[in-house]
Amino acid sequence: MSLIRPFYELDARWSAGVSAVRDDRIDSVYNAGNVVSQYRRGERRSEVFGGWSAGLRDGWVQRYSLGLRRLDDTYALEPGLVAPPSLPSSETLVLPFVRYELLEDRFERETNRNLIGRPEFFALGLGATFELGRASSALGSDRTPWLYSAIVGRGFEPAPEQRLMLQAMATGRFDDGQSQRQRLGIQAQYYVPQGKRWLFYAAASGDRLTRPSLSDTLLLGADNGLRGYPLRYQGGTKRALFTVEERFYTDLYVWQLFRVGGAAFFDVGRAWGGDNVNTVNPGWLRNAGVGLRIVSVRSAFSNVLHVDLAFPIDATQDIKKVQFNVKTKTSF
Repeated sequence: MSLIRPFYELDARWSAGVSAVRDDRIDSVYNAGNVVSQYRRGERRSEVFGGWSAGLRDGWVQRYSLGLRRLDDTYALEPGLVAPPSLPSSETLVLPFVRYELLEDRFERETNRNLIGRPEFFALGLGATFELGRASSALGSDRTPWLYSAIVGRGFEPAPEQRLMLQAMATGRFDDGQSQRQRLGIQAQYYVPQGKRWLFYAAASGDRLTRPSLSDTLLLGADNGLRGYPLRYQGGTKRALFTVEERFYTDLYVWQLFRVGGAAFFDVGRAWGGDNVNTVNPGWLRNAGVGLRIVSVRSAFSNVLHVDLAFPIDATQDIKKVQFNVKTKTSF
C-alpha cells in the first residue's frame, strides 16, 4: 500500500509519501526454461520521504528528496523442493537516503509510436535521477553498506520526425571495500516513421551484474524480449538484446474501446556468465515473427495486448518450432 503526493507537474513545489510492501513467495531458479531449484523468499519494504523543488526555472527543474527506508530480506529452504546450491544470507537494512532529480523541459508530442491513435510525449531533454543512502546499525541494520542508484536519459532528433532515445542506469551497494549486487545497463531506441501508418523501430540493450545475489539473475526468453524461445530460457550475469520491428497502425476502432495494430519483428540476444549458464543452448539466439497489438484506449494506462507468433532460428530439438505468446505490456 502507498499514499503519495508526487511531483505531479514540472512546476510542482513539494512531494511526500509513505509506502509499505510485504511479499512471501517461492522463487525458482531456471535453466533452459526449466525449474532446477526453488527456495522461499520473504521481502518487507517500507519507506517515508519528503521532497521539495523551486519549480520550473529557465527550462529546467531540480528536485530534492530526503527519506528513510527499511529493507528486510529472508531466504529459506522449502521442504519437498529441490534446493539451490546456496542461499543468500537474510538481512535487515535501515537507511536514510537523499535523492536528486534534474529535468529539462523539452517534450515532443507524437502519435503512433508506442501506442495507437493516442498522444505520446517523448522526453528529448536531459533527465537524471541520483539516489544515495547508507544503512545504519544504530537504526537496526545488520550491515552498513552504501546503496546507490543512478538513471540518466536523453532524446535526440537525428532527422525530422525521427527519435533516438538513450538511457543508462547503475544500481548496487558498496560494502567491505567493493561493489556488490551492482547492475549496469544501457538502452537505445530508434523510431523512424514511414508515413502515417508505418514505422520502423530498432532497439539495443545491454546489462551486466557484479557480485550478484541469487535473485539478481538477468533472464532472457519470451517474457524478456526473445520471443521465439520459452520463458526464462537463458540467464546469467551479462545480457545483450537487439530488436528490429516494422510496425503497422490501423484505423480499426473496435466498439470505441480498442485500437488495433501489428508488427513484424526480429530479435537477437544472449544471456551468459555466472554459475547457472544454460547448458543446452548457451550461445546467441535469434528469432523472427509477427504479432497483433490491441490497445485499450479507455484504461488509465493504455495497456497493450501482445499476441505473437515467433519462430526460433537457433533452437535445439526440444524447442517448439512455433512459439505462441500472449502478454500485456505498457507499449507497442
